[in-house]
Amino acid sequence: MVKKLIVEGLKKSFNTGFEALNGIDMEAEEGDVIAVIGPSGSGKSTLLRCLNMLEVPTEGRIFVNGIELTAPGVDINKERRNIGMVFQQFNLFPHLTVKRNVSLAPTDLKHTGKQTAEEQAMALLRRVGLEDKADSYPRQLSGGQQQRVAIARTLAMEPSLILFDEPTSALDPEMINEVLHVIQDLAHSGMTMLIVTHEMNFARDIANKVIVLENGLILEQGSPEQIFQNPREPRTRQFLSMVLGAGTAKQNVNASNP
Repeated sequence: MVKKLIVEGLKKSFNTGFEALNGIDMEAEEGDVIAVIGPSGSGKSTLLRCLNMLEVPTEGRIFVNGIELTAPGVDINKERRNIGMVFQQFNLFPHLTVKRNVSLAPTDLKHTGKQTAEEQAMALLRRVGLEDKADSYPRQLSGGQQQRVAIARTLAMEPSLILFDEPTSALDPEMINEVLHVIQDLAHSGMTMLIVTHEMNFARDIANKVIVLENGLILEQGSPEQIFQNPREPRTRQFLSMVLGAGTAKQNVNASNP
């Protein structure tokens, strides 16, 4: 299989002295869907931001499609076009229509013709179920709809790797499923993805690999079956017991309050 991502000895320290990542080694092959889970503050978001060089690593090497992003002199803006990122907040341009939000990057960065870019934008909006919102503005959309537009905008650059940083954390509960459904569709299409998420059931169902982070280190990694049914590390068992237990309790509360 083609290695889409190779990470070697990745470390990230901040000026405060805080070490967010303490030596990460990982790989993603073409078509992998990797769920990154772990307690708050474990380094999950910092890991994603380092992978596309929004945060410059303190140490280590990152390869995407065989190109070392951490090498001196690399054109990171060029290489970053192959790495899509969907943030917790939607980061849409409020003064642009939905269609223009999706078509902007291809016209500006890839010099795609306006008509072609708009046709591609409409195809992507159709894919995420928002073709009828093409001429709307972000303020006219729900949170779930805005996040789906953000996903379509990411896809417009035709990335070979997409990073999702807790894509449902800013959404109301009833809007989460519509976003998860789109991500699931991408997984089924063979897109290579890393997904930081607190949605444990979703991680278990969609991923073919799961990475558990704590204190900037990979606590353990393996298949969803191994991680969720038979974790090796006591700390992983404790974490999953807490988050899955909380989810069960929440479901019980919702069920008792129709």
